Amino acid sequence: MTENSPKLTAVRDGRVLRVTLTNPERLNAIDYATMAVLGDVFSEAAGDPAVRAIVITGEGKAFCTGADLSAMSGEITPEEVMDCAGRLVTAIAETPVPVIARVNGPAAGVGVGIALAADLVYAAESAYFLLSFTNIGLMPDGGTTALIAAAAGRALANEMALLGERLPAAAAREAGLVNAALAPAELDTKVEEAAAKLAHGPRRALELTKQALNATSLAPLGAALAREKAGQVELLGSPDFIEGATAMLQKRKAVFAE
Repeated sequence: MTENSPKLTAVRDGRVLRVTLTNPERLNAIDYATMAVLGDVFSEAAGDPAVRAIVITGEGKAFCTGADLSAMSGEITPEEVMDCAGRLVTAIAETPVPVIARVNGPAAGVGVGIALAADLVYAAESAYFLLSFTNIGLMPDGGTTALIAAAAGRALANEMALLGERLPAAAAREAGLVNAALAPAELDTKVEEAAAKLAHGPRRALELTKQALNATSLAPLGAALAREKAGQVELLGSPDFIEGATAMLQKRKAVFAE
């Protein structure tokens, strides 16, 4: 399998499918079209017996810094954007082969959801995780309201979602949000070792193991995505979001309604 779009590459390397977001100028912020293609990549991999493991990462200094709203057409509705993001996160979680997230740099917004929907998450020491939605009058999406709590518990989920502050990779590892926080050379070594072992493992046994683990830990994901869609669609039309987005563009602190 080889699939390319202007901001995404997906190339099969033996038994490993290597997926890379390629929008480094925007720190791999992801637009609607790329989200749709990425969802297709994972859906197609599910039916390809030649794919035994998937590695997803970002080109350059970042993993994925969230939705690139500036690149989205005005013809695309908020409902469509939320459905597309939900389909992508679900496809990653439900793909029968193990998925490894190589978080080479910042992961923000839906980028956090993409990373945490993977089965193994290895982060660079310089990486961080950020849900800055409430800073601009929105709520977390990309399944993060379920994925963070599933990985690290309610306390960390509340802190990240409500305060909207960066969580460094080392703290993410300490909290159990990721499997490891590593130096750059060690990151590549760890990802390659895990990918090679999974790619030559028993495919059906790994599939059933993944299903069993997700049935326990990610059972709330579908309901969380539905709640996120309903809440985000409401908030995207709110005065607080208009103020938050304007303040961000003007590089000032937002002043929300009393």
